[in-house]
Amino acid sequence: MSTKVAVGCEAVVGSLTPSKKKEYRVTNRLQEGKRPLYAVVFNFLDARYFNLFATVGGNRVTVYQCLEGGVIAVLQSYVDDDKDESFYTVTWACTLDGAPLLVAGGINGIIRVIDVGNEKIHKSFVGHGDSINEIRTQMLKPSLVLSASKDESVRLWNVHTGICILIFAGAGGHRNEVLSVDFHPSDIYRIASCGMDNTVKIWSMKEFWTYVEKSFTWTDLPSKFPTKYVQFPVFIASIHTNYVDCNRWLGDFIMSKSVDNEIVLWEPIMKDQSPGEGSVDILQKYPVPECDIWFIKFSCDFHYNTAAIGNREGKIFVWELQSSPPVLVARLSHGQSKSPIRQTAMSFDGSTILSCCEDGTIWRWDVVATS
Repeated sequence: MSTKVAVGCEAVVGSLTPSKKKEYRVTNRLQEGKRPLYAVVFNFLDARYFNLFATVGGNRVTVYQCLEGGVIAVLQSYVDDDKDESFYTVTWACTLDGAPLLVAGGINGIIRVIDVGNEKIHKSFVGHGDSINEIRTQMLKPSLVLSASKDESVRLWNVHTGICILIFAGAGGHRNEVLSVDFHPSDIYRIASCGMDNTVKIWSMKEFWTYVEKSFTWTDLPSKFPTKYVQFPVFIASIHTNYVDCNRWLGDFIMSKSVDNEIVLWEPIMKDQSPGEGSVDILQKYPVPECDIWFIKFSCDFHYNTAAIGNREGKIFVWELQSSPPVLVARLSHGQSKSPIRQTAMSFDGSTILSCCEDGTIWRWDVVATS
């Protein structure tokens, strides 16, 4: 089932000499609290809210607005009733009429859907048997979200009806914690997941899509919905030899990272006759020094032109994704930023980069206009 790398197809490795293509400078630093911040994410779903971002840390979900001149305004904060909750992930979603929602999860394994308009809990989803490591939104249908869990499963939810539609687990599923999950940008049926079993798995929802459609019109109790198990992925890739803690689609290619100080861009080459099998073409590698601890996630601007990733020393590497060899746009460092950066967030156009850190700080970097 595992995949092999073809001879003569060596990856193109990017140089760590910054191109000076863009210059960023720190325009703000916020101390949100004492507890580590694990996630930060901009809203890419609604042009009215492109300057909003959310963070999670401890039992708190906070919404901010990025304003001109480096200003960050706190808009609202949601504190979970359980003081021992520790949120690890948050994503923007929306109701069918386009109202913004935040979907967060963490150590308790409960998914909280927050109505940002009226600062209330919209829904809570119970189902995962252990903590939740990542939640992602289907950009083409933003009331669908995927959750990746320590319970070795990925679940597909409808935030509108509260239904768990599909569970990706079982015979062909992950054999350890699932750390990251992502929807394909254009193929609505396809997802990728990765985790502590060192694999990246690609799954198809095509034959289960009637259940996805049914989840929007279901009027009975969500618990009565005929949730389906998807037991077999269509592709399994053994690219990494350690935990894989972040994977993102770049078109039909996949970017994934482990604890080996690099992001790898590769192409899954499917065999139509035999699902699960196939080969991998490793295309490019984007080095990230001192990025050797797990649970560090990278982020991209809306058009996937660039990716930003932090490391355990508080530095950020900004890579141009769609050039070959890869170009390091900038390496961002500041004397006071020494704490591990768990996640970055790039704004819609890439002009602002946020990082959230183990020491509870949020850093804002803005591109310097060149005359």
